[in-house]
Order: sequence, then C-alpha cells, then structure tokens
Amino acid sequence: MADIIYIIGIGEDGAGGLTPDSLSKVQRSEVLLGGERQLSFFSGYQGEKIVLKNGLKAFADKLEEVWKERRTVVLASGDPLFFGIAGYLVRRFGPEHVEVIPHYSSVQLAFARLGDSWQDAELVSLHGRPIRGLAQRIDGKYKIALLTDEANTPAVIGAYLREFGMTEYEAFVCERLGGGEEVCRFWELDELEKGSFAPLNVVILRWKPGSGTAAVRRGFAYPDEAFRQRRPEKGLITKREVRALVLSELNLFEEAVVWDIGSGSGAVAAECARIARCGKVYAIEKSAENLPNMEANRREFRADFEIIHDQAPQGLERLPDPDAVFIGGSGGELQHIIAHCAQRLRPEGRIVIGAITIETLYTSLEALKLAGMATGVTQLQASRGKPILGMTRFEGMNPVYVVSGRRPD
Repeated sequence: MADIIYIIGIGEDGAGGLTPDSLSKVQRSEVLLGGERQLSFFSGYQGEKIVLKNGLKAFADKLEEVWKERRTVVLASGDPLFFGIAGYLVRRFGPEHVEVIPHYSSVQLAFARLGDSWQDAELVSLHGRPIRGLAQRIDGKYKIALLTDEANTPAVIGAYLREFGMTEYEAFVCERLGGGEEVCRFWELDELEKGSFAPLNVVILRWKPGSGTAAVRRGFAYPDEAFRQRRPEKGLITKREVRALVLSELNLFEEAVVWDIGSGSGAVAAECARIARCGKVYAIEKSAENLPNMEANRREFRADFEIIHDQAPQGLERLPDPDAVFIGGSGGELQHIIAHCAQRLRPEGRIVIGAITIETLYTSLEALKLAGMATGVTQLQASRGKPILGMTRFEGMNPVYVVSGRRPD
C-alpha cells in the first residue's frame, strides 16, 4: 500500500457492503480519512481517523501530510468518481498514486429500485449548486436524475417544476438508499412540494404516461407572437429574423455567461438561456413596465434567466464576466455600456448590438473600435408574406443593423 492512496466507495450498508479486498485495505491501513458518516462505520478502527471538513483543499492538504509515510485509505460515498472527491484527488496527487474502488452510486441504486435503465437519463447535481437554470437544462428530457442537498430538497424541486409548468413529470424519490430505513416511492409534483424527506435522497423525474410530446419546444428564433410583449407596435421585442442572426453572432456554448442589456420583453434572454442551458443568463431592463412580460416569458419558455431591474452600465458591476453580450437598448448610455462590456468580456467573447438608426450604428462601431475590438456589421431587411385576395404579397420590415465586436486574433 506504500505510495498509493486508496479511495474506497462505501454505501449506507457500511462495512458489510464492502468486498473482502476493500475491507482488508481498510483494516490494514494506518490512516482512515472520510466524512463523519463514513468513518462511523468503523468504530473499532485502530489507526488514525481524519474527518473531511473545511473544504476539499484543506482535506487534501491533510492527506498530503500522511499518505507517503503511512498506509492511507479515503472513504467516500458510493462511486467516488461520480460527483465525488476522487476526481479532485486524482488531479492533485496524480493517477499513478491513486486507486479508486467504487461502490454502487446512488443513481445506480435509485434506477435499480425504479426498475428502469439509466444510460439515457440526464444526470444533474444540485448538491452545493443553485437550482437556477434547471428548467432549460431538463426541458424536453424524458428521464432525469437529480442529486439533492439541504437547500435543494425534493420539496423545493417540486415547487420549482410547478413554477415553470413542468407538470408532465412525476417524481420517484429514494431516501437512505442501501440502508435499513430505505424508502422509495412515486410522488406527484403537488405532493412533492408539501413533503418532508430524509437528508440523503435522490430524485428521478420521468415523463408521466400519456404526456406525449406537446411540451417539447424545439428549435430557436421563435415567432414574435409566442412571446408576451407590450402592445401595440411600441412593444419591445427583437424580431424573429433579427433574433436568428443575433444568436448566430453571439456564438454561444452550453456554459456561456450572457448579458442581455435593454432586454425589453426578454425574448433574446429566453433564447440564449435555452442554448446556454448550463450557463447563466442575465436580462437587464430599466423600465418596470416590461418586467411582468419578461417574467411571463421566462416561465413560458422554461428559460430560467435572472431579471435585473436596473440601468446599464450601473447594474453590471455585480455580474460575472460575460462570454457574450447583446445590447438591444441602451437608454442613451451606449458608449459607456460598450466600454464596460469590452473591458469585462472573457477571451473569445462577443458583443452584439441591434441598431435601428444610423446614429446607433455609428456609435456602436466607433465605441467597439475604441475598445480595440474587431467589428462586423450586417444590414438585415426582411419581408414577410401576407395574404391578399387568396394570394400572397410581401410586407417589408424596418431595416436593422446587427453590429458585432470581438477581440482580434
């Protein structure tokens, strides 16, 4: 065992669930590290016990002090490489010095209790992570496994799903998996919201029989009329044709951080959230009268972006640095907004501006150049077909200039 850290997965059945080889490694070790629950399974252990606390780095620093001199075993829940500590420890100490011996993961056990396959399930950890953004991440998925924590309980998950109208799901909650007090059962979402649960649990969401596919929203650049917006024509929405080009220019990826400045109806924010489904999208809007429509579109499109009632650039300081910025409205602060965004933009990030006047076009290009960015501009003028006497004519829309800026290569 010299110069090898053994990371051994263990379940709620304790030492009795370990293989003879794993149990032997624990018994022969001189230092045993892990959480309080895992260490409690070995009350008669003769060596030194070190409890995992104060974060992974502090734990790894303690491990650094002992593993080369004494036979060392780390205990971890289930499969230590499944949202566990093993990945961090392998990176810290090197794969040649770490051997991982997995137990059943909680997700494996939960699907075994459900009697369903899990290779096609979406796996999401809410353990130590915010629930914001879950809606767009799971929308349209037929089978999801959620790892919970003290904040993101099954009851909180039930309330969240109901907020976004995701009633096509039923929940299968497994508590204390593998232990003597294990409980697994189905819940409707309204029941789930009112339930109480053991701290150790896994939630599986599965489409209820008969839900069909009506709830799945496909594609992007949705029709203007699908969004709640101010009426009549003074409604603030980036038109569908423009939205399609804007989304292309933003060049989003799944984990992107996006700022939608002058969000209006929140249409661009909603589209961005559904593309950057594992990222963060912030919709900044100064007019209070637009906020109800933004909130309605957030829920309708299952796009859990954050609405910020403020005027840019003042409202941007507390946000994380963006990978992409769309400026649909500026309230007369366009130059300052572009300067701030360019300073904060992450590597390979993009700034895109929708301009409907030549003054905004000129200001956008000059401000981007002043910030040292390479610029591009497209004039987009589309026409939509309209019926007339059983035939079709085309009705032109106002031209829009889509300006983009990026760091030069």
